[in-house]
Amino acid sequence: MGLSSFMIPGLLVLFISKGVSGVTFTFVNKCDFTVWPGILGTPSLDTTGFELTKGGSRSFQAPPGWSGRFWGRSGCHFNQSGHGSCSTADCNSGQVECHGAAATPPATLAEFTLGSGTQDFYDVSLVDGFNLPMIVDSNGGSGPCRSTGCAADLIRQCPNELRVGNGDACKSACGAFGSPQYCCYGAYSSPSTCPPSMYSQMFKSACPKSYSYAYDDATSTFTCSGADYTVTFCPSISSQKSSDNSPALGSESESTTATATLANLATGGSTRKHPSCGGLVTQLALSLLLLFLYHSHSYNCSLSVTFHED
Repeated sequence: MGLSSFMIPGLLVLFISKGVSGVTFTFVNKCDFTVWPGILGTPSLDTTGFELTKGGSRSFQAPPGWSGRFWGRSGCHFNQSGHGSCSTADCNSGQVECHGAAATPPATLAEFTLGSGTQDFYDVSLVDGFNLPMIVDSNGGSGPCRSTGCAADLIRQCPNELRVGNGDACKSACGAFGSPQYCCYGAYSSPSTCPPSMYSQMFKSACPKSYSYAYDDATSTFTCSGADYTVTFCPSISSQKSSDNSPALGSESESTTATATLANLATGGSTRKHPSCGGLVTQLALSLLLLFLYHSHSYNCSLSVTFHED
């Protein structure tokens, strides 16, 4: 009884201190190359950009109520003084630190709004295009707390009209064409007037949990309370959580299927199944065999009749 009276206040202190101390974010790089994560948020964190070598990880804390986004820059070249640029998702600061500058699309984004004693909201967005596979996992916490992200390499499946450079990244339709129907503004500024395009459907098919376009909230925003989070670049499929029955985070086979579907949509083709050539050949062979047997039977009958008449 006395032990319980001490344990309960202790647990309350731990719970309250967790809310006060904030959330720990851990970045993990499973790519075969160095990634330079960028950070934009309010209030500012200890860093706005850093180098993360292959196989490396780094953790830091964000206070309650923090809101912002993370992304990975690739193809970066910085000199000894930290000045340079990146080929994808550059923040155009000319330095490793982004200093409050956002990613230049295309960029895969992890977006967070942390609660202050309430639940966190988070998502992985392809609204600004795709440059690196990325997933977000929750550690501890209560609530749904599902993993989200895009593990498929959409660059390999990117249509030519969305492709950047030599295949460094894949633009969104809004980024590629800039028209209202793809960017959901003007006369297309509501969910009813701005439905998914064939391009956003390709992204959604490959990565069902990621934001594919501006009004993709229902299947793309996730919540958790009292958790820490791990952001992984280039995750391996086998390492992803599978504790719930929600859609997968995407794979190469799904991405290939999505591209085939997009090709059919773009050319006016149909996704309906057609009989295979093997089935048609079999049917034709049986028909010919029956026709042959029928004529053979008729010929034999004719000979038999003629013989009896003689």
